[in-house]
Amino acid sequence: MTAPFTPLVARLPASVPFVGPEAQERARGLSFRARLGANESAFGPSPKAVAAMADAAAAVWQYGDPENHDLKSALAGIHGILPERISIGEGIDGLLGTIVRMFVVEGTPVVTSAGAYPTFNYHVNGFGGRLVTVPYRDDHEDPDGLVAAAGREDAPLVYLANPDNPMGSWHTAERLAATLDALPPTAILVLDEAYVEFAPESAVLPMALEHPRLIRLRTFSKAYGMAGARVGYAVTTTALAKAFDKVRNHFGVNRIAQAGAIASLADAEHLATVRAAVSRARERISAIATAHGLTPLPSATNFVAIDTGRDGAFARALVAALVERGVFVRMPFVAPQDRCIRVTAGPDEMLAVFEAELGPALEAVRDATMEPAAAE
Repeated sequence: MTAPFTPLVARLPASVPFVGPEAQERARGLSFRARLGANESAFGPSPKAVAAMADAAAAVWQYGDPENHDLKSALAGIHGILPERISIGEGIDGLLGTIVRMFVVEGTPVVTSAGAYPTFNYHVNGFGGRLVTVPYRDDHEDPDGLVAAAGREDAPLVYLANPDNPMGSWHTAERLAATLDALPPTAILVLDEAYVEFAPESAVLPMALEHPRLIRLRTFSKAYGMAGARVGYAVTTTALAKAFDKVRNHFGVNRIAQAGAIASLADAEHLATVRAAVSRARERISAIATAHGLTPLPSATNFVAIDTGRDGAFARALVAALVERGVFVRMPFVAPQDRCIRVTAGPDEMLAVFEAELGPALEAVRDATMEPAAAE
């Protein structure tokens, strides 16, 4: 029997945006010694969040509040905005799926950067949209190019991450505001701010800004250390936030995740500690890279993109060599950014493993490509 899929589903490949470290561990038959590839926070969640989630577990027989009332109220208090401007979802990934569902049908053009966060592309493809990609410019997403493509294609959605994944680069709030002003009147900017807690203040638009063509996305997966809980939020206009309710998964964020997120917001001290730890880790990663003849790129995220000075084939071989040595890292997918590897900020013990294995991994790749080793 042939399953009665829709024509769209029938022609799509079975795929996921990322191969998880768990799948790689199963294939290797070994656990990673340093999990530095998924931009999780190995510094962990707030102890207050852990306690709140443990308390909530006893009541997990109950559905979570489908209106996410308490979490929206807590976020509104933190940001000084109306709770009616907020929509809660299963991390930014879940919110992206909801946004694409709201605006995209088969054939709809959608603008993004070539090599930007692939889960957005996954959702666009899943609803039959047509991706229009714009090259990076100097390892930054190109706002002018994105705006031009949106006008040329009459696209309803433009995706931009600030700070950027996978390069760690960023634009100023002034540049973002100019991008909003330049957008076609029928286009909406999906501004992914997953890493905003690590960015300089100059890169962050005022949260009070309620722009009719702006949807901002934030998450508890990075600085708050709750990637496994799957909880994020969108901040936009009251009208657009209300539109989320037409199609979102109302019970998608479970009550344990809601409790942990609320408790996280109340622990400013832990957030400050994580930010400081990430800053120190970025410095150490940069120093390790430099000591091995590689070039770390400036980062406003919880990872560092490291320029290998070669091409994508070399970087892929280096990622594979590190994986063989128990170090999980990733890399950009599209040239010329794929000349880099990407290393997540982690605790000292994980970075020590990365430091110990980077040299042997480089040596193995250079031997395989007959490249003379750089002075170290």
